[in-house]
Amino acid sequence: MARLETKERRTPPPFSGIASIAPDILLHALPHPVLVLRQDDRITYVNFAAEVFFGMSENVLRRRKAEALVAFASPLLALIAQVRQTNTAVNEYAVDLGMPDTASQRPVDVFAAPLPEYEGHIIVMLQQRSMAQMIERQLTHRGAARSVSGMAAVLAHEIKNPLSGIRGAAQLLEQGASLEDRPLAQLICRETDRICTLVDRMEVFGDERPLKLEPVNIHTVLDHVRQLALNGFGRGIVISQNYDPSLPPVPGNRDKLIQAFLNLVKNAAEAIGPGRNDGQIMLSTAFRPGLRISLPNSETRVSLPLEITVTDNGPGISDELKPHLFEPFVTTKAGGAGLGLALVAKIFGDHGGTIECETKARQTVFRAMMPMYQSADRRVKET
Repeated sequence: MARLETKERRTPPPFSGIASIAPDILLHALPHPVLVLRQDDRITYVNFAAEVFFGMSENVLRRRKAEALVAFASPLLALIAQVRQTNTAVNEYAVDLGMPDTASQRPVDVFAAPLPEYEGHIIVMLQQRSMAQMIERQLTHRGAARSVSGMAAVLAHEIKNPLSGIRGAAQLLEQGASLEDRPLAQLICRETDRICTLVDRMEVFGDERPLKLEPVNIHTVLDHVRQLALNGFGRGIVISQNYDPSLPPVPGNRDKLIQAFLNLVKNAAEAIGPGRNDGQIMLSTAFRPGLRISLPNSETRVSLPLEITVTDNGPGISDELKPHLFEPFVTTKAGGAGLGLALVAKIFGDHGGTIECETKARQTVFRAMMPMYQSADRRVKET
């Protein structure tokens, strides 16, 4: 296990009340990456979380300097230099930490401070912002869905009705047209039908009526979705389950939840693609009591302890597409409208939950977080 190296080794003061526990053990227990840098910014100590974060062993990391771990001109290096110049602690939030071998950015909060007991040494702790960013992006997704709602109402009124007239006129022209011109009239009919179908799908976003929420067993919803998939688009794919049987019901609309999860499973099957004999989709549930989020413009905090995930072993999603995945009209499918995942985000938002995607090579995970159902009597008692 690595130890701090100094010209004059000093014994750090014992931890009050737990002096029998070595500081190394406490640092290794932290879930956040911790690094200690010498005077020349060479790494002299890392904990287990840092090894996982950087994908390197302790021995490899200790042979490197901080500048070798991050992209050129990374803000992390400037923060380390600031600590050395001012000899004071620095906290910086939402720092995009780029790695030298990849173009992707990993948002982190950085906490750096000098170590008075070890001259010239600096301790750096990184805290990944995945959960915070998930909540921020979810609020953005809801805003995008509301924008589509207003657009859908306008399209339904201003476009759909004139299209009916255009199609009727094209049918009349087709009856009196020559054999050479009839394909043109038929083309007009097909294109107006395609636009009408698109508007019909967008009209779903215009429905702002509050959902009637009832206690729903999410496992019965997932089982129904699984059966639909196995008898249709999911033939040839192994769709397995990993459920927490003690999961309480969610407050939901069963039909809407089936629509959302069916969309996610269908996307997973399409990502795997035909012709593969190793396609797998996993439906899983878990109870995560620690997640609470603050509602915008409010001091109210909402608990979202129910986690439902849809995992596939497809090729993954590109870094360029991932930030815009739940926005309307974003798609990689030929002929796709890009409304499916935007609708999924709206459905979970209407249920008071969130939806987020994590992806890497050969694995994509869509993770929905939802509240527990509470009866009216229990809600009254809690307030």
